[in-house]
Amino acid sequence: MHSPLALVRDAQPNIAHIEGSYEALEHLVGVNLARLRAERQLSLDALARASGVSRAMLAQVESARSVPSIKVLCKVAAALKVSVSAFLRRHAVNGFEHLPAERASRLVSADGRYSARALYPEGEPAAVEFHELRIAPLHTEPGVRRPPGTTVNLVVSEGTLEVSVHDRRQLLATGDAILFDADQPHSLRNPGDTEARVFRVTLNAETPPRWDVPAASAGGEAASAVEAVAAVAAQPA
Repeated sequence: MHSPLALVRDAQPNIAHIEGSYEALEHLVGVNLARLRAERQLSLDALARASGVSRAMLAQVESARSVPSIKVLCKVAAALKVSVSAFLRRHAVNGFEHLPAERASRLVSADGRYSARALYPEGEPAAVEFHELRIAPLHTEPGVRRPPGTTVNLVVSEGTLEVSVHDRRQLLATGDAILFDADQPHSLRNPGDTEARVFRVTLNAETPPRWDVPAASAGGEAASAVEAVAAVAAQPA
């Protein structure tokens, strides 16, 4: 049986991971703030006057020595005339990103009768995905089951679409929309004689961070680990 101290030591990599995430966040916010300020040719003093945030605080944020509060970020965003989310983006250089159609990522089935084009910047975990789907006449495309909590919203732009979820079917005409949980068996079928064009928005399931407590006996040992970690966290720095 592990002692509480041993379980606390086992939890240290997770604590280090969380601390590393905060450091990455500090760096990201700092880099974006410095970039946005430089693009507008503002000095720290000028931005401090425009935002009401002290020069010292702005300097700490840019140098990744401090994570600002939401209130501070809102003040700075208003002064820079950007969204608060601009401080958290990795892809946008000018507050937006142009996605040329000819360079878009496109997934095509082996028979070429189904394609999905990404309409959002890929390469990073995304809470929401946006795709354009093209489905050939009389083609059926099986859906990929996603983790519980994932939802899909489909809107038919051209043609018709039959959506099957378990053993239930829904026919959609041009302009119709449907929303369903994507952890269920589902498929898309074009029953028409012309290509169907569909837009799909996928809202991914949230996965909040969890303590990775060693699972030995399901009762007392896990509880001891949580209590030990809590005791360490409660100690004064």
